[in-house]
Amino acid sequence: MDFSQQYLEYKSQIDDYLARFINESKPDTLYKPVRYVLAGGGKRIRPLLVMLSCEAVGGSAKESLHAGAAMEILHNFTLVHDDIMDNADARRGRSTVHTRWDTNVAILSGDALLALAYRALLRTKSPRIQEISKVFTEGVVIVCEGQAYDKEFESRKRVRVEDYLLMIQKKTAAMVSVSTQIGGLIGNAKEGELAALKNYGEMVGRAFQIQDDLLDVVADEKKFGKTIGGDLVEGKKTFLLLEALKRARGKDKAKLLGVMRNGGVARKDIGRFRRIYEQTGAIDAARKQVEHDIRSAREQLVQLRDSDGRSMLGWLAEMLMHRTF
Repeated sequence: MDFSQQYLEYKSQIDDYLARFINESKPDTLYKPVRYVLAGGGKRIRPLLVMLSCEAVGGSAKESLHAGAAMEILHNFTLVHDDIMDNADARRGRSTVHTRWDTNVAILSGDALLALAYRALLRTKSPRIQEISKVFTEGVVIVCEGQAYDKEFESRKRVRVEDYLLMIQKKTAAMVSVSTQIGGLIGNAKEGELAALKNYGEMVGRAFQIQDDLLDVVADEKKFGKTIGGDLVEGKKTFLLLEALKRARGKDKAKLLGVMRNGGVARKDIGRFRRIYEQTGAIDAARKQVEHDIRSAREQLVQLRDSDGRSMLGWLAEMLMHRTF
């Protein structure tokens, strides 16, 4: 099976669904920005995981398309509101909603996206729709908790690696795990299969975020598609910064504390901090954590029946670990 081609086919189905999903056009100030957001592209990882998880327990991808689209719409809801809170000017190479329109429009558009996510989810034909809705709703609550922690960390003087891992477990990994659980429920997964999919999603989601932290420091800018070192410039408390801070001594530790105290570094100093990350072993620690989580995720898959869906879940985990985009 050509997994890359299958990924592109499923991604095309999701893109087509989102392009056709909204029938309303008025008021313009609501539906234009909503359509703008959904047309912004992306890898569509979460809906893909819904579809593959459904297939991996004996269901069909077609049955899970509504729920997959719901997860993508929900993801975009979080991005619109995150961009407001982060004062971000761009997302995926385009202006964010609050800069293209204004903050009030962006808030309302985000609210509408959340409601539209439920609209898509509730089109799912499944005897387990109540369980599906519960997992989805709890996911919304958890991702809000994760975002609250993320904002708290901006002003907290002391943040540990363990605190960071809790935050990304809620903000990033939970949404991935919700995707795999919902796909499993639509495919009528047994209890053991559902637990395996939940654990797989949590491990993949955590690895995805730590890999993102890592790529921000070590990736090739042309392949990565954005400027390297943005997390350092913004003073974000990433896995790398916190791990390096835990290990560093003397002048290096003082420099790392300065990143947190000053709210970031000058772009010209990024190379200097990358060397500190290398010398303290923070980069190696991040790589090992990603490898550990991906290996743990793949181990969960042995509890599922042998199928193309299961094989593609394994392929996807490896792709996320080795990605250069």
